[in-house]
Amino acid sequence: MPAHATGSGTISFGLVSIPVKLYTAAASQSVSFNLLHAKCGSRIKLQNFCPVCNEVVDRAALVRGYEFAKDQYVRVGDEELKGLEGEASKVIDIAEFVPLTSVDPIYFEKTYYLGPDKGGEKAYRLLADAMGAHGRVALAKFVMRGKESLVLIRPAQGGLMLHTMYFADEVRSFGEIEKGESAKIKEGELALALQLIDGLSSDAFNPEKYRDEYRERVLELVNQKVEGKEVTAAGPQVQRAQVIDLMEALKQSLAKRAAAPPALPSVAPAAAAEKKPLAKAKRAEPVPAKKAQAGKK
Repeated sequence: MPAHATGSGTISFGLVSIPVKLYTAAASQSVSFNLLHAKCGSRIKLQNFCPVCNEVVDRAALVRGYEFAKDQYVRVGDEELKGLEGEASKVIDIAEFVPLTSVDPIYFEKTYYLGPDKGGEKAYRLLADAMGAHGRVALAKFVMRGKESLVLIRPAQGGLMLHTMYFADEVRSFGEIEKGESAKIKEGELALALQLIDGLSSDAFNPEKYRDEYRERVLELVNQKVEGKEVTAAGPQVQRAQVIDLMEALKQSLAKRAAAPPALPSVAPAAAAEKKPLAKAKRAEPVPAKKAQAGKK
């Protein structure tokens, strides 16, 4: 199935404009469930209820409201919000180029692939090659779905990726959290910790090595229930000893690491495909917190 663009825009820097299309780069595969009535097993319907009028409200009768004081709201229309976006809503106006290493990953929110739109192939290719050669990424602002986002554009895998980012006032301060500064590190503990890290180190991140084993167990449980089997669900039991002597714990970790057999090669994609589970993770639309609570009652 060909990739489907979720939006479009124009990268602008200097006098250069590059029309682009946005494609979702990743999607969560978490297993989601519907809420059922325990008595009959039917899926329940979540409704918008007005406690003042004591009636169910149709979606068409809903308007946006911003709470400026306790139980006091000012109404804001969709057209008013649309008008604030202005003509710049489709323009990804590059403000500056910076080294990627200077951007803390805490600011990253979501990733999109960027592909050239009609007529923008040459300029797209030029920007991707120039940024790659210079070792820089671009910072810009872009309005997406009514929300202005700080975005980062970087060259990757022969093309350009766009990361939506949090603004500085959206990132919580780490300064109020205790970080163990008062702890006293014994002589030799740091050296052993570094040795343990070296033993667990790899030259590169290989995402194929990691699987969502919890999701696999959930799908296996669902498959067995679909087949009418009696199931007793139990997750893997991991024994965690209380750390009393950190030095001794580090030594035992190193000894255990040295005695461990070499890791087996990962399962080939073709072999893994043969073991594909019956049930598939179905993505559900996000449910507002108040509605979710209402559905659980």
